[in-house]
Amino acid sequence: MSFNHKHLIDITEYSDTDIMTILETAKAFSAVNERAIKKVPTLKGKTIVNMFNEPSTRTRSSFELAEKRLSADSLNFGGSSTSTVKGESLIDTVMTLNSYKIDLVVVRDKHEGAPYIVTQHTPASVIDAGDGKHGHPTQALLDLYTIWERFGHLAGLKVGIVGDIAHSRVCGSLIPALKIVGAEVTLVAPGTLIPANPEVLGADRVSFDLDDALPELDVVYMLRIQRERLEGAPFPSLREYHMLFGLTEARERLMKPEAIVCHPGPINRGVELDSYMADHPERSVILDQVYAGICVRMAALYLLLGGADNGLAS
Repeated sequence: MSFNHKHLIDITEYSDTDIMTILETAKAFSAVNERAIKKVPTLKGKTIVNMFNEPSTRTRSSFELAEKRLSADSLNFGGSSTSTVKGESLIDTVMTLNSYKIDLVVVRDKHEGAPYIVTQHTPASVIDAGDGKHGHPTQALLDLYTIWERFGHLAGLKVGIVGDIAHSRVCGSLIPALKIVGAEVTLVAPGTLIPANPEVLGADRVSFDLDDALPELDVVYMLRIQRERLEGAPFPSLREYHMLFGLTEARERLMKPEAIVCHPGPINRGVELDSYMADHPERSVILDQVYAGICVRMAALYLLLGGADNGLAS
């Protein structure tokens, strides 16, 4: 198995072979997570720091679970307890962490580029767990894993990303990741939630009409309306947004029979989609995405840190 990366910061630095290596490794770790004893000694003796300087529930908890199941030692800090709140710079904080002889840092920050800055001041590996509106590579990887598990392939699939494109760090990693593995990407949103130059994102097509786009899509990826990041009022009301761009029971008739529904969470029910679609027993893979987060993050940690060869079999 060839994997020659130290960091997971920018998904565009990864080839389709690299991505498939992560997905196939995640598949192997899925078997570990189905055991009665969900633990392997793969990263025993490795020290991982979870530096979450921005609130997170799913990402943080899945990283912590992944680390525990790989037998790594974890140090968690951030939020109001972090030293940056007391005036210490990010660089000084990283230099302090280096004194602990750590092996990897998982960084979540509201500022774009923070994980990259960390890579410049530590010998440890670094994973971007979300930085501002820039990127979220492990989210993109778990999304790919979920889609791959359902269809058995990624190349040629038509994926529609619907909603708050302009404020989404998920898009910053998911769109290039989908393109790397050969999928076709359509962005669907009102004009006020599309960047001024959408071609920079690398999507194949932009649509302002969900009803027009739905019949062609294999995957309908609904984005959360990020009210905490919205500047001004990009649409008249949430009710109107739901009426025009919400995935509803009534719109299911427009979808392909085999099409699936994804969402990075947390869901705003009644805004991006209704409960019928969020909980649809055949179409919704939202909870599968949550589970995939553990497997994919185990795989990323294992590959970046060069875990024990016998770790998967132990």
